[in-house]
Amino acid sequence: MQTILVCDDDREIVEAIDIYLQQEGYNVLKAYDGEEALLILQSNDVHLLIMDVMMPRLDGIRATLKIRENSSIPIIILSAKTEDSDKILGLNVGADDYLGKPFNPLELVARVKSQLRRYTMLGNVAEKSDSVYEVGGLSINDDLKEVTVDGDVVKLTPIEYNILLLLVKNQGKVFSINQIYENIWNEDAIGADNTVAVHIRHIREKIEINPKEPRYLKVVWGVGYKIEKNDQ
Repeated sequence: MQTILVCDDDREIVEAIDIYLQQEGYNVLKAYDGEEALLILQSNDVHLLIMDVMMPRLDGIRATLKIRENSSIPIIILSAKTEDSDKILGLNVGADDYLGKPFNPLELVARVKSQLRRYTMLGNVAEKSDSVYEVGGLSINDDLKEVTVDGDVVKLTPIEYNILLLLVKNQGKVFSINQIYENIWNEDAIGADNTVAVHIRHIREKIEINPKEPRYLKVVWGVGYKIEKNDQ
């Protein structure tokens, strides 16, 4: 049984989410501020975290930053703030998804299932023979779910890994933002620009020596992104 940690200072919201998740067969742990969430994560095997932004003691943004220091667990941010800048901030600090309040509980459950599928796929070792994709000093071993650059292991979130794998497996092919979003999120690309751009920037920061002059992940202005076929 997969375990989900729900963290929100509004206890009614936590209880409502708990009911919907338990109906889907998930084990649910509860926290009411960021510090409590961190303590639960240290002592429990948690597969996904749903976390509010505005909370006492330690808010969701700072808690996410701390979690991302040593964990790639999927994180869905909840917030009453729906401005693009707030969504981008959540993604910037390492969240995998963002849902504005008030939200439809069924949509939240769907997003939970989607994130857990990606996380499970990322953690499982494939039964097929090794699948290694290389371009210059960048290498992806899809059996081990491991990315290295010039021999050094690079730690990516599940979303970042899947975006990079899509581009590396199709070296030289340009993918538009909508194509990337639809391939990775498996849903219509409505308002996808900022979401994809944030994840692309994170990938560049991790795989490029100089993200402003990338060797691998290139932008084709007005069209989309691609991975160069050769190390240049």
